[in-house]
Amino acid sequence: MARGTILIADDDTAIRTVLNQALARAGYAPRATGNAATLWRWVSQGEGDVVITDVVMPDENAFDLIPRIKKVRPDLPIIVMSAQNTLMTALTAAEKGAYEYLPKPFDLSEVVAVVSRAMAGLGRRPRPVSASEMESEELPLIGRSTAMQDIYRSLARLTQTDLTVMIQGESGTGKELVARVLHDFGKRRQGPFVAINMAAIPRELIESELFGHEKGAFTGAQTRTPGRFEQAEGGTLFLDEIGDMPLEAQTRLLRVLQQGEYTTVGGRTPIKTNVRIIAATHRDLRSQILQGLFREDLYYRLNVVPLRLPPLRERTEDIGDLVRHFLRQAAREGLGQKSIETAAIDRLKSHPWPGNVRELENFVRRVGALYTQDTLTQQIIEQELIEVLPKRGAQSESEPKDISELIERHLAQYFAGFGKELPPPGLYDRVIRQVEHPLLSAALAATRGNQIRAAELLGLNRNTLRSRIKALDIRVFRTPMS
Repeated sequence: MARGTILIADDDTAIRTVLNQALARAGYAPRATGNAATLWRWVSQGEGDVVITDVVMPDENAFDLIPRIKKVRPDLPIIVMSAQNTLMTALTAAEKGAYEYLPKPFDLSEVVAVVSRAMAGLGRRPRPVSASEMESEELPLIGRSTAMQDIYRSLARLTQTDLTVMIQGESGTGKELVARVLHDFGKRRQGPFVAINMAAIPRELIESELFGHEKGAFTGAQTRTPGRFEQAEGGTLFLDEIGDMPLEAQTRLLRVLQQGEYTTVGGRTPIKTNVRIIAATHRDLRSQILQGLFREDLYYRLNVVPLRLPPLRERTEDIGDLVRHFLRQAAREGLGQKSIETAAIDRLKSHPWPGNVRELENFVRRVGALYTQDTLTQQIIEQELIEVLPKRGAQSESEPKDISELIERHLAQYFAGFGKELPPPGLYDRVIRQVEHPLLSAALAATRGNQIRAAELLGLNRNTLRSRIKALDIRVFRTPMS
């Protein structure tokens, strides 16, 4: 006996055929049609245990048909297929009540696995999204690559939950954009979205920024000031660069996540909190844990749902869509409407883009502003890449002579990543801390944790070294010298 009847709707005969064969081999009884009218007749007559349908049908769009199906058979799982592989397609499928969204081309084994889960009754309930959201032509995330399809599907699921999410990815991959999608299309979209960058705040002010402070809590605290938790009440708190949070602040954050309440700096009365936490980092937090720089228990509290954003070099097929998107943005800002040659796109695909999508965006804006031509040619792109963004190969021919030159190059890339904007205040302290930490750690490792010998090696007073070890949260492990 068949495991269940699967109704397939797609006007592509080849797709219907391969789905029929794959599902039949898996023990199901597939029935296929090339139009929405037949699918609706089958469903309304009570046939089928699972529906697999394409979005674009010759007689009706599936997103118009699904609500009617849900009205007469609310428990019937519907799997949506689409070649329109955008974030909004995935979100619309979830909003309309689809059990799952599968971008084309798809893996047949995955289709069978999804059907199996649907037959087992592991459905999900959709959450409402406003019509204005669905009609927006400006997507918050751009790209149709396989890597981005995985992200879209994850986001479509996560917008229906209130789970804590940890977004990991290199600088410039769009971590805050993803956090905003989770908020803007999620259950808390009516509440505030509050972002805080841990790397941009002096360590002595982080707790005050997060939890607020009372009047007179410290010198200069003239009035009571709410923290980011209070500002985000009922909404989403985005903790960017969580890997840069000092250990003492990590301890307080962990307590909030465990107990659901906090106290302001200088305050005594516990305050209940109701926020969704989304964290992000470009660092390897597991390595940070091994170095004693990040609390393992906090990591597991934040890493409920990990989401890795691919660097641009892993999704080069998206570069064309991204460039055209940035050119449209530039045109709306008064830089003129421009197009770009296919050969120019191909040249951009061959560049490594260490700054990822942010670097590409700044590059496109700069080229759009500097050149008056209506069409950006391969020669223009080649010239700008040579003069402004040299290849890594060229850099490797001229290795930095010392640490000063290495830092100078790093800072040049860092400033370039912000385009016309400036980095957040406090750059001096951040750079000094980033250099000082590995320097002291290396000296302590070389002396097997012997602080007297490390101080001598560094040319520092022993008490000064101890003070800096404490301030930088450096773990010291003393091992015998061989």
